[in-house]
Amino acid sequence: MIDPFGRAITYLRVSVTDRCDLRCTYCMADDMRFLPKAELLTLEELDRLCAAFIRLGTDKIRITGGEPLVRRNVMQLFQALGSRIGGGLRELTLTTNGTRLAEFAPDLAAAGVRRVNVSLDTLDPAKFTAITRRGKIEKTLDGIFAAKAAGIAVKINAVALKGFNEEEISPMLGWCGEHGFDLCLIETMPMGEIDEDRTDQYLPLSLVRSRLRKSWTLEDTDYKTGGPARYYIVAETGQRVGFITPMTHNFCESCNRVRLTCTGTLYMCLGQNDAADFRSILRDGASDDELDGAIRAAIARKPKGHDFIIDRTHGGPAVARHMSVTGG
Repeated sequence: MIDPFGRAITYLRVSVTDRCDLRCTYCMADDMRFLPKAELLTLEELDRLCAAFIRLGTDKIRITGGEPLVRRNVMQLFQALGSRIGGGLRELTLTTNGTRLAEFAPDLAAAGVRRVNVSLDTLDPAKFTAITRRGKIEKTLDGIFAAKAAGIAVKINAVALKGFNEEEISPMLGWCGEHGFDLCLIETMPMGEIDEDRTDQYLPLSLVRSRLRKSWTLEDTDYKTGGPARYYIVAETGQRVGFITPMTHNFCESCNRVRLTCTGTLYMCLGQNDAADFRSILRDGASDDELDGAIRAAIARKPKGHDFIIDRTHGGPAVARHMSVTGG
């Protein structure tokens, strides 16, 4: 699949639920209302859509949420997709908050998951509970080390937040090096109404990187995972640190991905509102050829780039939907 700007679309991010057992302040409002179950695609429908993307050239699928491991019977989907590895699918991965990872790690490894991204913005237990509004860091840490024990490579995802964790980023880099984890830092993105002013949260990663260089040697590398991060080798630990910078450096020129929500809506760009509805196509009895044609038509509408910008006057979002709805 080639989009209008010559980019090969090989990476599909699939949200299996909008629900989450945490309420991270930069991601959700505290009083989130979740979708009725009837609006969600079944696991079989999700598998059929994924199979179509694989037929058309997708070789990497990442399962996301909300928190994907709260979806009932979600391992059925992992097992179905895992059976496609080597038959067109090259990699099956997961992004999770880690709270249920201790339970699922062995089965995920058996299904073919070799890498997992775990969201962890602080190592301070009290601050972890504050940022998640209800979480206990012990559950996430247990999940991280259960994944490591199962032979799954762990990457820690941390959103850089001004005044909250900016002094912890360097120590977290050391902690990741100690335990053999890569670290990926992310700028907060203006998606969905939350209970805070986004201008109070935004911390440019260009500043974070310059601060890290005072304590760590960051060596250039051409390593890529298929996502938008720019990686460096941390000479002192041998692990990698990545930077995802939607605000300070637009990464759209190399975009290779689209996002499928749990309701069957395909967003060709995280930062745009144009979308294609696949739930109705599936439930109207589309053939495989019709499904493939609908996917190609959607990819033909993929825009050149996003329109992320934080409203400096009102602190409002650039995109109305929450990241948990799109697939974080």
